[in-house]
Parts: sequence; structure tokens; C-alpha cells
Amino acid sequence: MLIVGLGNPGKKYEDTVHNMGFMTVDRLLDKIGATLDKKGCDALYCTQYIGGKKHIVAKPQTYMNLSGVSVKQLANSTKTDYSQTLIIYDDIDLPLGNVRVRKEGSGGSHNGMKNIIAECGTNAIARVRIGVGDDRGNRDLKDYVLSKVGKDKRAILDKVFDAAADGIWQYMVDGDIDALMRRLNGKIV
Repeated sequence: MLIVGLGNPGKKYEDTVHNMGFMTVDRLLDKIGATLDKKGCDALYCTQYIGGKKHIVAKPQTYMNLSGVSVKQLANSTKTDYSQTLIIYDDIDLPLGNVRVRKEGSGGSHNGMKNIIAECGTNAIARVRIGVGDDRGNRDLKDYVLSKVGKDKRAILDKVFDAAADGIWQYMVDGDIDALMRRLNGKIV
């Protein structure tokens, strides 16, 4: 199984709205006691064996809008079918504190997911969408998703990251996407 959190690399983008995938992966890694100890396929990644199954956990280093380049390389390199891939990312169309798991679908308004679908040639890739809400006001979408997450939002998101990491860990054990959907879909906080 390939678990990929989306975000933008570098200190400049830490704690930004667009890095929900990275932050969720960080929480998952804490939970399983792992670190991203490998570089390749335009990503930082690690290999973990959970429940007797091999899992690759990764953060693409291509910047958000080219995430598909890394996901495709990772899947090819590790011989992971896209049906065994899970992408984690921010979603402004979901209210803050909500999560939505889907087995497939369009990229919606998310350029990273759109690029993954285009590069991989399929929309049948499971995803965990972390709701960040759309409180950008008059700000441009790009400026909003690259803005820092405030303390109030971060307190809510920390609980979401915990719940998502717990659910994804269980998914890594049992491989049951329907159970992950039942567990996470809806309001977490």
C-alpha cells in the first residue's frame, strides 16, 4: 500500500493550509514510530511492515501542483497498483474539522489531486480530504492555501490529524476502505 500526504516542501510552507497532507503523514509517522528515511521518486518516504503487509509512506517534494509526477514514480518503483494508493490532502470545500474519504472521483478544485489523476491516468485512487474551510475573504485562492494556519484552526486540526492518523493506521492493518470511510467521514471536531 502507498500512503501519500500532499504538501509543499521547505520551511517557507510549514504550517500552511496547503500542507494538511504533510501534517497528517507526520502524525501517522509519530503513531507508528517511523521517519521518512529515504529519498527518491521526487519524494521523502519510508517502508513499513504493518499487519504483515508492506507499506510505503511518502511526502512528494515536487510542490503541490506536480504531485502526480512523484505519485506515479512511487507507484511504479514500488509496484503498487493505484487501487492500493491513498492520497491525503487539504480541501477548502469541506468545513474545518470535517474529513471526507472517497474511493475515487475528480480532483475538484485541488490542483495537486488533478495532477495525480492526469499523471496516473485514473481517478480510481482513494483519498482522505482534510477540511480547512474557505474563510479567505477577498484573498486569492493561492494566497489563502499558502497562508499560515492560525492557532484556533490548528487546535481543531490537531484533533483531526489524530483521528485521521488512527483511521489510516487501521486501514493499513486491515485494508478496508469502507471501514475507513465509516470511521472518518463527517465532522471530527
